[in-house]
Amino acid sequence: MNKDDLKKNIEESGQFSFSRSGGPGGQNVNKVNTKVLLTLPVESLISLNETERRRVRLKLAARLNSRDELYLQIQEERSQVLNRQLAVDRIVDLIADSLKRKPVRKKTRPSKASRERRLNEKKKHSNKKKSRGRFTGQE
Repeated sequence: MNKDDLKKNIEESGQFSFSRSGGPGGQNVNKVNTKVLLTLPVESLISLNETERRRVRLKLAARLNSRDELYLQIQEERSQVLNRQLAVDRIVDLIADSLKRKPVRKKTRPSKASRERRLNEKKKHSNKKKSRGRFTGQE
């Protein structure tokens, strides 16, 4: 998967819609549609094969709507152009991260020395607690 190809694919097949942003920004917030809503059909990601698209669906299930589209909303900047670029960059990173595979964990066992150290620590802790004794309150 090439990030540049993916970015170009997203810019071509993604649907951008714009609305008024919330938060600080003065009159700019009230006048200009700077919030970017990006919806991207997973099937339109032609730079990914079917296995990779399935993996994207699985890993980014929380960001999918009922029409099998990735949904992303950005309103961080005061400029529509910057927010649009942020949305594309962020969705590329999300897709790239979802395609990374975690290495398989190799099972290991604790060494004999580490087991003995752990048991000795437990015994010391137990003896410390035992030595405190009970306070009966009678004397």
